[in-house]
Amino acid sequence: MLFKGLRQDISAIRERDPAARNSMEVLLLYSGLHALMLHRPAHWLYRHHMFFLARLISQFSRFLTGVEIHPGAQLGRGILIDHGSGVVIGETAVVGDGCTIYQGVTLGGTGKEKGKRHPTLGKNVLVGAGARILGPFEVGDNCKVAANAVLLEPLQENSTAVGVPARAVRIAGKKVDNTQLDQVHIPDPVAQELCRMRMQIEQLEKRIKELEGSGK
Repeated sequence: MLFKGLRQDISAIRERDPAARNSMEVLLLYSGLHALMLHRPAHWLYRHHMFFLARLISQFSRFLTGVEIHPGAQLGRGILIDHGSGVVIGETAVVGDGCTIYQGVTLGGTGKEKGKRHPTLGKNVLVGAGARILGPFEVGDNCKVAANAVLLEPLQENSTAVGVPARAVRIAGKKVDNTQLDQVHIPDPVAQELCRMRMQIEQLEKRIKELEGSGK
């Protein structure tokens, strides 16, 4: 079962990454695959209440790959974490089979509440570089979230979302008519500015840690 799942993960990378030349190269050199491989035993330990060992493996994986996946997160098969650097996946996040996640993506929460607080991605969801999906809602099958988008609400299947905060611009291949005033989903300028500030703070904190690590 373990090796079957590994073959599925390798096949997903070879199918969706044109730079992947062969399975051995993918197995040895792809940090996104290494993060998935280390997450499997960490998740098993987490489910059996061996939390310290689970976090130990996940932190080692973060150090090795640059991908931070909480051991409680539920990940399907055939997932491609491309490049991987800066990807963060929270404790109660669920990622369905066949999803593609690019560098800098955050599947996070919006506060410190307990219980389900991270997003659930359906099957074959594509999340562009630098995108943030924040909150305990569902993103339907075959959705696309554009690079640097900040998604704060559910998406129905086959949707494409862009912007800060993100809104669906296509559903099932058809453009969404945004010319009419939506009294429910009026963009909140305060929320938009808070999202931008949060992203800037995260970038500054990351830069400070890099400078501290380099001893400058």
